[in-house]
Amino acid sequence: MHDICHDLGMDEAYEQHRAIKAWPEVVGESIARVSKVRHCKDGVLYVRISSPSWRNELHFQKRSVIDKLNKFIGKELVRDIVFQ
Repeated sequence: MHDICHDLGMDEAYEQHRAIKAWPEVVGESIARVSKVRHCKDGVLYVRISSPSWRNELHFQKRSVIDKLNKFIGKELVRDIVFQ
């Protein structure tokens, strides 16, 4: 799949899709239940959070989540996460 995306000049779109799909595995079941990745653009992941308390908690974990996502993907793709 990656080779096809590369040939079509869609490497960034493919990597962004991987970041979105990796979210539940990276953050775990409890966070995945209360969050949904909306989209990824220019290194920013936009995530809808179901409650203000979870939004606050994830804000404190942001750097760790970014590091885990990038490690999972294998490159420095995600620079920031916006919790909505």
